[in-house]
Amino acid sequence: MSGMLQTEFEFTLPGGYVDDDGTLHRDGVMRLATAADEILPLKDPRVRSNESYLTIILLSRVVTRLGGIDDVTPNVVENLFVSDLDYLQELYVRINTRGADVADAVCPSCGEEHEVELHAGPASVDTNESGAPDDPFDDEEVSTASPSGNP
Repeated sequence: MSGMLQTEFEFTLPGGYVDDDGTLHRDGVMRLATAADEILPLKDPRVRSNESYLTIILLSRVVTRLGGIDDVTPNVVENLFVSDLDYLQELYVRINTRGADVADAVCPSCGEEHEVELHAGPASVDTNESGAPDDPFDDEEVSTASPSGNP
């Protein structure tokens, strides 16, 4: 495996940004954030008057391309669908705090090392008829005997 640090990450938005001409932009690139990316927006008057705007400024700094748009401005990020904004926030956290969206894995059959892509998404939880999560111990017999054999 390569020892090089991956600094840019390709993504595909779940919905996509629709520009003024009606063109849909879904594929993009996000780069790793720098300290300046997190510090400098705090001086922006829009962030000072509304802390929620920090996300908009921050993402506009680290998303380097979105479809045919090479200059992703705060206005572009403001006009993303909420699902796309959530997706980019999760991607930002994943690549900047937990590392890349790929991991090294060893094939249990052949023993070869491979890079596998990690996908963030909802956890899969089996549910019963009421919608509550299934009890994983329902089908198992649970012993209440003590180690000495006495109940």
